[in-house]
Amino acid sequence: MTAADRDLVAALRIEVAAIYPPRACDRLAEQAGLADALAVRDPVIARLSVRMERSAQTAGEAAAAGAPGPFHFAESPEHCRMAYLRGRFLARGSLSLAGGRTHLEFVVDDHEAPVLAGWLTLAGLPASWRIRRGRGVVTWKGGETVGLFLRRIGANATLLELEARQVARALRGDLNRVLNAESANLERSVAAAGRQLAAIDQLEADGRLAEQSRVVRVVAEARRATPEATLTELSDRLAVHRSTVQRALDRMERIARHAEGSAAPLA
Repeated sequence: MTAADRDLVAALRIEVAAIYPPRACDRLAEQAGLADALAVRDPVIARLSVRMERSAQTAGEAAAAGAPGPFHFAESPEHCRMAYLRGRFLARGSLSLAGGRTHLEFVVDDHEAPVLAGWLTLAGLPASWRIRRGRGVVTWKGGETVGLFLRRIGANATLLELEARQVARALRGDLNRVLNAESANLERSVAAAGRQLAAIDQLEADGRLAEQSRVVRVVAEARRATPEATLTELSDRLAVHRSTVQRALDRMERIARHAEGSAAPLA
């Protein structure tokens, strides 16, 4: 990733970490998602984890809920699910924007990967998973799904910047494709005009141009006068069909390639 992309990812994580759920159940859910956050060694995430633990203890939430246990995703309401996934993203998620492609993955214990993937599917965010070097990896590679997930866990301001960059990249890509196509068309047009002018010069030098029909001679004169003109511009100038101009130019090239101009005159 570029430095700008890394800064954007860092800003996104800071924005998500700054969210303080108003519901006690959401704070407990996010705390469950942050279960192994200290292993990440990210000071922002570590402070959030400690803050969630203190909040639960201060409010007596831990006592009310009993000893912390596994999070029951399927039985939890939507807001608790998103709070849990927010914590899991902060603890074990990573976002990559390399090469204009959006890639988000969770690196978890091998036994957690299929469970987390199943929960994400249950939440309408299907993801793939695999085992990589003994660790479970749950992955999204589509920018649309990643954007939906980040929006649902609360990354709004930074996500707008991310989407703006993606739109800008897409526009630049489209512009480059258009420019490349135009450049290729221009190169072909220049090469064709060069061949046509060479053919006209050859036919005039050996007297064969004068033997051609009026249409061919008029097209030859117009091509000489405006070497850069397109076929459409030549047809507009001469008030004839584009196909007539094309046939006249093709005829001159064809005749010039032969020692004798034996083809019948173009009407």
